[in-house]
Amino acid sequence: MPAWSSSWQLPDQIADVLPFEARHIEELRRLFLDTARCYGYELVMPPLLEHLESLLTGTGEALDLQTFKLVDQLSGRTLGLRADTTPQVARIDAHLLNRNGVARLCYCGPVLHTRADRPHATREPLQFGAEIYGHAGLEADLEAQLLALDCLRAAGVADLLVDMADVRIVAGLLSGEALSTSTLTAIHAALAAKDAGELDSLLSGLGGSLCAASREGMKALLQLYGDEKVLIEAEKVLPPMPGVHEALQNLKWLASHSPDVKVSFDLADLRGYAYYSGTRFAIYGQGAELARGGRYDEVGAVFGRNRPAAGFSLDLKELASALPPRPLKAAICAPWGNDTALNAAIARLRATGETVTCMLPGHESEVNEFDCDRELALMAGQWAVRPLN
Repeated sequence: MPAWSSSWQLPDQIADVLPFEARHIEELRRLFLDTARCYGYELVMPPLLEHLESLLTGTGEALDLQTFKLVDQLSGRTLGLRADTTPQVARIDAHLLNRNGVARLCYCGPVLHTRADRPHATREPLQFGAEIYGHAGLEADLEAQLLALDCLRAAGVADLLVDMADVRIVAGLLSGEALSTSTLTAIHAALAAKDAGELDSLLSGLGGSLCAASREGMKALLQLYGDEKVLIEAEKVLPPMPGVHEALQNLKWLASHSPDVKVSFDLADLRGYAYYSGTRFAIYGQGAELARGGRYDEVGAVFGRNRPAAGFSLDLKELASALPPRPLKAAICAPWGNDTALNAAIARLRATGETVTCMLPGHESEVNEFDCDRELALMAGQWAVRPLN
């Protein structure tokens, strides 16, 4: 193998996006931004890199490990390539916009991960997201879900399922316990894995400090997943600890306002528990998780402005790969030439939004990214469009 061939190889789980994929992704990007604008969301474009301390302030160890670091040759300070856009949008809301009322913001841009979050995933997702700041009520949680659902429906995804949980349920059951970060992480991992043996061992390790009602409530969470009946059962078996009843009522309210979509619950699935402060949701379709969101009221606290916040995000690259290929865009093929009338006809068609591909001499039969179903032909002394046989 020639020595120079390895220089053409990209890093693991980093890939070029070829025309047929890029076209699909770009169409989704425009579609989602237009859908968000219809809800009143304003587009922001945070920078890809920032000073590390600003980028990671308050985000926790998990995001720190996902963040690429480099040294700024101008200042000598350490910079980070963003692994998530939400902290940047929270900074924009807190410091640059500084509005008193509600702010609806959306974004779409690449993020970089030191490691992919699951096998075969890209380390360079194209993250689309929408966030609403300034409203503490469930109406904001619901709006985030509805916008995410409308985006996915606009993309052609059918049979969507919204799965919900609330981090305050576990927080309430463990209220009063001074747990180390490692213990809390292990408990959440055991809940997510539905590992009853590991959970029992972890709870036993807490000794007598955890009351019997909380201990039994934690174990009951492993069985509390399914449809709306889960919430009825949860009200029976979970103790009335602080925040637990309120969280169940919130989930019931959100489910009642989502009549056109399937809803499920998994009260033990608290992925991102350190990030979310209330309800969290994941939307499934095409056999995969397509979007994730919820409430994260603490996200702006580190920037000196602790505003209520809710929203969602998704990876447009992953979504595009889960959807069927989109049809080629209809186009008009035209001969190449210096004829003034021909070039004027081409310009008029392009000005109306038509795609006109000029066939360079000797390349008339080549295939490209567009479906030429018409041609520009000289008929009775005039250049006109006709169906292509």
